[in-house]
Amino acid sequence: MYRTHRQHSLLSSGGVPSFIGGLVVFVSAAFNAQAETWFDPAFFKDDPSMVADLSRFEKGQKITPGGYRVDIVLNQTIVDTRNVNFVEITPEKGIAACLTTESLDAMGVNTDAFPAFKQLDKQACVPLAEIIPDASVTFNVNKLRLEISVPQIAIKSNARGYVPPERWDEGINALLLGYSFSGANSIHSSADSDSGDSYFLNLNSGVNLGPWRLRNNSTWSRSSGQTAEWKNLSSYLQRAVIPLKGELTVGDDYTAGDFFDSVSFRGVQLASDDNMLPDSLKGFAPVVRGIAKSNAQITIKQNGYTIYQTYVSPGAFEISDLYSTSSSGDLLVEIKEADGSVNSYSVPFSSVPLLQRQGRIKYAVTLAKYRTNSNEQQESKFAQATLQWGGPWGTTWYGGGQYAEYYRAAMFGLGFNLGDFGAISFDATQAKSTLADQSEHKGQSYRFLYAKTLNQLGTNFQLMGYRYSTSGFYTLSDTMYKHMDGYEFNDGDDEDTPMWSRYYNLFYTKRGKLQVNISQQLGEYGSFYLSGSQQT
Repeated sequence: MYRTHRQHSLLSSGGVPSFIGGLVVFVSAAFNAQAETWFDPAFFKDDPSMVADLSRFEKGQKITPGGYRVDIVLNQTIVDTRNVNFVEITPEKGIAACLTTESLDAMGVNTDAFPAFKQLDKQACVPLAEIIPDASVTFNVNKLRLEISVPQIAIKSNARGYVPPERWDEGINALLLGYSFSGANSIHSSADSDSGDSYFLNLNSGVNLGPWRLRNNSTWSRSSGQTAEWKNLSSYLQRAVIPLKGELTVGDDYTAGDFFDSVSFRGVQLASDDNMLPDSLKGFAPVVRGIAKSNAQITIKQNGYTIYQTYVSPGAFEISDLYSTSSSGDLLVEIKEADGSVNSYSVPFSSVPLLQRQGRIKYAVTLAKYRTNSNEQQESKFAQATLQWGGPWGTTWYGGGQYAEYYRAAMFGLGFNLGDFGAISFDATQAKSTLADQSEHKGQSYRFLYAKTLNQLGTNFQLMGYRYSTSGFYTLSDTMYKHMDGYEFNDGDDEDTPMWSRYYNLFYTKRGKLQVNISQQLGEYGSFYLSGSQQT
């Protein structure tokens, strides 16, 4: 198909000198042949002028510009088979596949993570290796395979257990009924004692209709000598709000107690629902980052157990879908390279209840009326909103507010995963209250939480918390009391028997609360657990 153009000349017509000279020229010509390859057009057609330009093949290029149907292989996995346009980038760089931002995004490359992609037209050819470090694109002509290697950190990835929302099922329409019934018959031999019957029925009923869920909890009771009584304990209508990863509740429910004290309400609440997340994104777990020198196996262990294993391409990687296992326990990361070498390092890990994963947003908004069974409290309207955001570097920012006719409160806090030093969170709440005697008060409340594992000693401080409140700090529930002090009685209770456990006094506020949970491993003897709290 081709021949090498050579020129031969002898230095003399003698024997040995001519042979040596010819050998020198021959070797020189051989090296010249390796440096320059020339295709003779006469091999293809008798008329060389009718032959296409063959100079690009003399430069080592194996294809001409144009469209080719190829297998697209991304990180050793075939992702598509389609026509790809090959263009000449420059005479020096030769011909390469024209990969656009749109096509790379469709393949699974996370183009949004690199600002340089946004500066290019979506149909422009992308210099992938210049934008993403450690990325490469090669074309296997013999197999017509376009092989793309991109670091794992630049690939879109779904968390383990992820199911696309379009595949979620609302379930079937149904009527539900759960019940429990108990009864007793008392017979007394003494003439002074009355005999009688008593019955109690608890019903949990519901209706599922499309995305809506209606639930009711009611009781029925009857005793001898008394009229039978029905009580509606709670009723609510609920449905999922998929775009917001939340749940809408209309009716009776409770607010969460992460920020402010949990209260019962009757109204409307829209709040995040962790059940819409895959299990691998629930709770808190650190983001593990590293760099692989080759196609490598990544293994993550905690407390001696393997909790995660995957494979990555050369370059930077990021693992953000670790299951939330325990509140503490350092992570051991092992990188096994293609040549068998293993690199390992430790990622310290501790958590407190308010920490969220990086990028996670958790919210709750409530517009309702305060709900109580106590005859000492009024049922006033109130509003509450809370927000948590998992930030970078193991931080979580959170805050919230409460608003009612006689109450205002705002709270802000920050949580940290401090690595070797454990995990902490600190928040402050400012409140303004008007009590039953129309006195106005202002105060603050400060809360500190800490968690840490001492692996060498086997000691786990699962949670150490302390809250301090100034003398003028009151909660939303405090402002709902009709009097400054007294005894609380639920509907139907015997009010002739006061109990100290039901006594309240708003003239004295709660100043401090200490909570401690500690566990200690004792080897073959098991473990020791200590939990306690003190209110002042």
